[in-house]
Amino acid sequence: MYKCAFLGCGPRAKRHAVAYNDVKRGTIAAICDLDEERLNAFGEQFGGTRYTDAHEMLEKEKPDLLHAVSIPALRHDFMAIAVEHEVPIVIVEKPIALWGEDWQQIKKLGESSKTKFVVNTQLHFHARNLDLKRDVAAGRIGDVRHIDVSAGSTPLDQGVHVLELAHSYNGFRDFMTVFGNISGAKELDSRQPAPGMAEASLMFDNNVHTTLVCGSCAPRATESEIIYYHKRIAVYGTEGFIHWTMAGWERFTAEDGYESGEHDYVTEDDLAQARLTEACFDWLEDETCLHPTRLQRSLVQFNAILGIYTSALQHKIVELPFDPPDGLCQAIRDRVS
Repeated sequence: MYKCAFLGCGPRAKRHAVAYNDVKRGTIAAICDLDEERLNAFGEQFGGTRYTDAHEMLEKEKPDLLHAVSIPALRHDFMAIAVEHEVPIVIVEKPIALWGEDWQQIKKLGESSKTKFVVNTQLHFHARNLDLKRDVAAGRIGDVRHIDVSAGSTPLDQGVHVLELAHSYNGFRDFMTVFGNISGAKELDSRQPAPGMAEASLMFDNNVHTTLVCGSCAPRATESEIIYYHKRIAVYGTEGFIHWTMAGWERFTAEDGYESGEHDYVTEDDLAQARLTEACFDWLEDETCLHPTRLQRSLVQFNAILGIYTSALQHKIVELPFDPPDGLCQAIRDRVS
């Protein structure tokens, strides 16, 4: 049994913890939060020794795995604490960064640290996504020509999820270029500051083209009024296509024709969270079992997000990967306000 700890006991952390109903190789041993009311409520529901000091918890408990569930502005600080205490592996929430400055900080931390970091883009592990990815990889829809992803929320809130899906459905090939546009100032004052809408054209090194649309301009993927329920991916090939949304899926192959089905997102998401956690244990047990949503890949995907911002500001194609400029936050605020 791997010893697991939580740094941060807010609403998002609860979804990490619920997954332990299906995690077979780990147990919640310790939890930490500065807000004692939130800490105690979390502890009553999920157990674990309670702490209000992260350093004390990590020094005394020495967990194998840490769930560092914070607001994005604290992402680097929480990761640095884990590195200081030599935690073997850490699951951090998405988005991995906010702007170019903290992206550079986190990239440097990851390169210099022995601690393994995994980013919680759990849509990767949804059962139907795993199934459809196998179809695409096996060539059941022919050669991939185009990937279409969209999310009803901002590029940071939910866009990073669907961009990870695009990346993984294309075998994590390298991004080559991006051309993008942004709009909307309201969300720049949120805890995940970002333009409210974004649209981009991305090219991979295997000439697969991807379209990304985020925000109110994105297509409605379900009948739900909840903005987070409008995440989707479609992959089009020379002999068919696949389509996944939070409510269902479609597939057309030359072999089996058209198929479709429905699924319950909440149930599937908790199981996906458990799979993401179990994959951390695989990596601890075998260095060759690299985690699919490891930090290095998330940094590549976020570099593409920063490329969208830069392309919109400079009105030109951005070659990826690139060194993002400082001051994107203020530049975007000045442009879209």
